[in-house]
Formats: sequence, structure tokens, C-alpha cells
Amino acid sequence: MTEDFEVPSPHEKHIEHATEHAHARGDGFASRIAVMTAIMATIGAMLSYQAGSTESEAAMDKNNAAIFKTEAANQWNYYQAKSSRQNLSEMASHIPGLDAAHYTAEAERYKKEKEVVRQKAEGLEAQSREWDTKSEQVLHQHHRWAQAMTAIQIAISLAAITLLTRKEWLKRLAYTAVGVSVVLGGLAALHI
Repeated sequence: MTEDFEVPSPHEKHIEHATEHAHARGDGFASRIAVMTAIMATIGAMLSYQAGSTESEAAMDKNNAAIFKTEAANQWNYYQAKSSRQNLSEMASHIPGLDAAHYTAEAERYKKEKEVVRQKAEGLEAQSREWDTKSEQVLHQHHRWAQAMTAIQIAISLAAITLLTRKEWLKRLAYTAVGVSVVLGGLAALHI
């Protein structure tokens, strides 16, 4: 029978040891860093969720664009077929011994049908462009969420180093990285 167990890294052991001793001594510095790290991890989880969500949405929008583009291509093929039939009917109307009126009427019918098909194809292309544009906008938003997530991960790393080194300037740098992350997350939320 195999049991699941976790082997902590030396880094994790050191942080745990430093935190336990800090609490025993009433070390407010370590406590504040620990609380801030927990808050940053929570923010990071939310940013990660948003980044993944917008990435999926962008992919779905791009897929919809491709579907409409394919439907438009099918319509253009249909349009080409109608054009070929129109051309054949026009040529047949000039061949002696054939019913010219019938083929002239057929050519006119194909011409009218072609116009309907052209409008439908152009409409589908416009829808495809709309989905493409939407995909690009959502992908830009995804990049903002991902940038915010990267900044919060840097802040968490800096907080861990701050806890180990107890350097005030590192703490300020970690807080600055949190600020950058929050700003980027705000820009993503506002679609900027």
C-alpha cells in the first residue's frame, strides 16, 4: 500500500522555522509579511482565474470567426456556381436552334439569385470580422490579466525573500509589485 506524503523543501522548512520563531518572539514584521503573502496569494488566484477565463473566451470567439468565414467561403462558392450557370445560359441564348428566350430568362434568374447569395456571403464575412475583433479585444484583456498575475507572483517571491532577509527595501519592492498587479488587474477589468 502506497501512502501519499509530501517532502518539504529546505526553503519551506526555513520559512516555517522562521515564522514559528517569529510568532514565539512576537515578531510583527514576519506576521505582517505572512498576512500580506496570504492576501497576495488570494489576489493571484483571482487573477489566474480571470486570465484563464478570458483566454478561453478569446479562443471561442476566434472559433466563431472561423465558422462564419467558412460559411462565407461556401456562399462565395455557391455564388461562383450561379455565375457559371448564368454564363452558360447567356452563351446558350446565342446558339442558333435553341430556345433563346428560355436561356435569357435562365440567365436573368441566375443573375438575381447571385445577388442574394453575394449579400449573404458579405454578411457572413462581416460577422466573421466582428468575431475576430471581439477575439482580439478579449485576448488583449487576457494579456492584462496575465501581466497582473506575473506581477503578483513576483510580489509573492519578493515577500518570501523579505521574510528571509528582513530587508525593508525588499518589503517596499514587494508592495510596489502588488500595486502594479492591482493596476494591471484594474486595467483588465475595465477592458483597457
